[in-house]
Amino acid sequence: MKALFYTGTRQLELRDAPDPEAAADEALVHVRASGICGSDMHAWHGHDPRRVPPMILGHELAGTVEGGALDGRRVAVNPLIGCGSCRDCTDGRPNLCAARDLLGLGRDGGYAERVRVPTANLMPIDDTLDDVHASLMEPLAVVVHALALADRTLARPLAECRTLVIGGGAIGVLAALALVQRGVVSLDVAETSAARRETLRRIGTGDVFNPLASGALPPDDRFELVIDAVGSGATRAMACRLARRGGAIVHVGLQDGEAGLDTRRLTLAEIAFLGSYTYAPPDLHAALGLLTRGALGSLDWIERRPLADGAAAFEDIDAGRAAPKIVLQP
Repeated sequence: MKALFYTGTRQLELRDAPDPEAAADEALVHVRASGICGSDMHAWHGHDPRRVPPMILGHELAGTVEGGALDGRRVAVNPLIGCGSCRDCTDGRPNLCAARDLLGLGRDGGYAERVRVPTANLMPIDDTLDDVHASLMEPLAVVVHALALADRTLARPLAECRTLVIGGGAIGVLAALALVQRGVVSLDVAETSAARRETLRRIGTGDVFNPLASGALPPDDRFELVIDAVGSGATRAMACRLARRGGAIVHVGLQDGEAGLDTRRLTLAEIAFLGSYTYAPPDLHAALGLLTRGALGSLDWIERRPLADGAAAFEDIDAGRAAPKIVLQP
């Protein structure tokens, strides 16, 4: 089979590789769509010691099962693999499992024609759901999980909260679309890329602004909910300034671990700071339901490229020449 190998910092190579062999509790999936995630970009930049080259990245997957009892079944893939027996796994929170693994992290991922997946991690999809749209189940589940954490923390219903999303990449766009779908009363999106701001405005995600432009930042103490989909020192500092007293910041992005968190203001203003990591099984089911119903619109802002163009796609994302989401198709 053909596979796109991460071979070193800023290096990807399309190579021939042996077809994977599924174990007794696994299935072989013919990959039809595999999205590029910010964490894949992080690895490509050489900033993720957990992803050791040479390896195959990619964990946002949809495809068709080949062989076995599910032969021919179209599926989306839950790439998160918990141990199944620890307290967190048995509590339904495998995202917190200390021994968790992920396709494209500790084992080969989906930038390939085929990938082996635990059978329990396959989620059948409706015949009407496009493969590329189905591959968004994983990043959308990240958003669903983040909003569920906010729902449990906020003093008012989410729809009544003035909300800010920081970052217009795939997670930021999906968060904005999910908030619109939830009927949020006021939504702002901060994004530094002019191309991404244009995309956000075109698909109708509230008021979009460049946080680096002079005078563009909204007033301090404004938003009951801030979703940081970037996760840098600068965005954490922005979130701390703009979050309203008694509100919440949901920290989803993992760009860096630099300073930026104003713990004094968080304490004095009783602002909840919530880390949000991946998802639990109900979030995946909810995300798949939203996609199947077309609840987030046409999704025509997604860019589709062949797997053979994967290296160029990473370069284009890095240079700001790409859509908020590129999905590779073997």
